[in-house]
Amino acid sequence: MTRYFYLHGFASSPRSSKAQDFVRRFRAQNLDLQVPDLNQGDFTHLTLTRQLQQVQAEFLPGSITVIGSSLGGLTAAWLGQRCPQVDRLVLLAPAFDFLAHWLPKLGENQLQQWRSGQPLAVYHHGEERLLPLDYQFVADCVEYDQAQLQRSIPTLILHGIHDDVIPVQASRDYGATRPWVNLVELNSDHGLAEVKDQIWSAVQEFCFK
Repeated sequence: MTRYFYLHGFASSPRSSKAQDFVRRFRAQNLDLQVPDLNQGDFTHLTLTRQLQQVQAEFLPGSITVIGSSLGGLTAAWLGQRCPQVDRLVLLAPAFDFLAHWLPKLGENQLQQWRSGQPLAVYHHGEERLLPLDYQFVADCVEYDQAQLQRSIPTLILHGIHDDVIPVQASRDYGATRPWVNLVELNSDHGLAEVKDQIWSAVQEFCFK
């Protein structure tokens, strides 16, 4: 029996509209979808390593499908690389080359202050307020070279062509050298809010047939 996990994005939560939409749709199929809270009540000390350790601790023997959105998609990709029981991935606007896209938008002064130990104020969509984030988040991320993501595992990527957070080119580049990746480009932005039915149709075809 396959177990299913959904990993929410950066500064998001299991209460996000996308996460809850998936929960409802899985429930309609009489399937349980695990949606761990990757914030762990401590967004300030969030790291990719912490997310990986948290989710991996919930894995049991047997087939696992991981669905991940944005940073949750990057986390899912690393779980697929490291955990043999993960045999299928669905990545929604995955945060490939996340730091390269995000850090330049902050500006050099803000980056310098962050590096020097002043936490960065990040708007958290789940909490609907600004929360501090330690620079260790960046220091940890740079230790992960996505060129090492080479495990041949069936992977469906759904990415909006108007995404201005993680450009669709990041997913194109990722899939170009990995023949096990199927990229579906959608007429949407990073949130993918208006294409939920298209996403679900693709997920059903990929996961259940």
